[in-house]
Amino acid sequence: EPIQERFFRPHFLQAPGDLTVQEGKLCRMDCKARLLQCFVWLRPSPIILFTLKVSGLPTPDLSWQLNGRPIRPDSSHKMLVRENGVHSLIIEPVTARDAGIYTCIASNRAGENTFSLELIVAAKEVHKAPVFIEKLQNTGVTEGFPVRLECRISGEPSPQIFWKKENESLTYNTDRVSMHQDNYGYICLLIQGATKEDAGWYTVSAKNEAGIVSCTARLDVYTQWQQPPQTTKPKKVRPSASRYAALCDQGLDIKAAFQPEANPVHLTMQSGLVESDDL
Repeated sequence: EPIQERFFRPHFLQAPGDLTVQEGKLCRMDCKARLLQCFVWLRPSPIILFTLKVSGLPTPDLSWQLNGRPIRPDSSHKMLVRENGVHSLIIEPVTARDAGIYTCIASNRAGENTFSLELIVAAKEVHKAPVFIEKLQNTGVTEGFPVRLECRISGEPSPQIFWKKENESLTYNTDRVSMHQDNYGYICLLIQGATKEDAGWYTVSAKNEAGIVSCTARLDVYTQWQQPPQTTKPKKVRPSASRYAALCDQGLDIKAAFQPEANPVHLTMQSGLVESDDL
């Protein structure tokens, strides 16, 4: 019996949409085409038609274009065909030159079919490890008063922030203790109404893909009758032609300054000597 074989142009079962890929990454475009192949058995009476849908048999011819120009396989552009009939265009690494309109063309003896998509190549992300612009400082506060532990951190991408008190992680905010940060890198731990239990060592850590840094400082909480210790800076003695002025700045006795040959013991025994502080 005579058999007439007919082909129809390919039809895409699977096609990707527009893509955005970061520069330096891998890009993969998958598609699958179906060929409709029709077999017609011709009999005198009656006429029987039988249609068979074949996926990938025979394998359709596929080609790729970028902005209307054919893409040739090379070290960074590969074209693969899997057993299930999926065709893939793989680009690795993606560069700015790969951005544009991609067209896939499937063809056979009956015709062709196409689909297009746009590939957008995003700029490569810059990674910078976190660094402290301003570190935590040791702080003292009177019991019952609020206190802020502050620092400033930079890094790309913006790092995650972690707080610890001694060896205990501070993972959530409360009505009295809360953690804050803004878009400029300022980090703050705010304690409302400090208590003796809040005293201790606090550590703040910043982490991103490029690294991690930490900084530690101490918080002291004093009772109402205590005074925070004050650090006194040593006095600087300015050069002076006056021996009197120079020695007074050091808290020395005035008469001793002008009578260096005198016996220090004799001077202390005399009555009526005047100390520089009294003057």
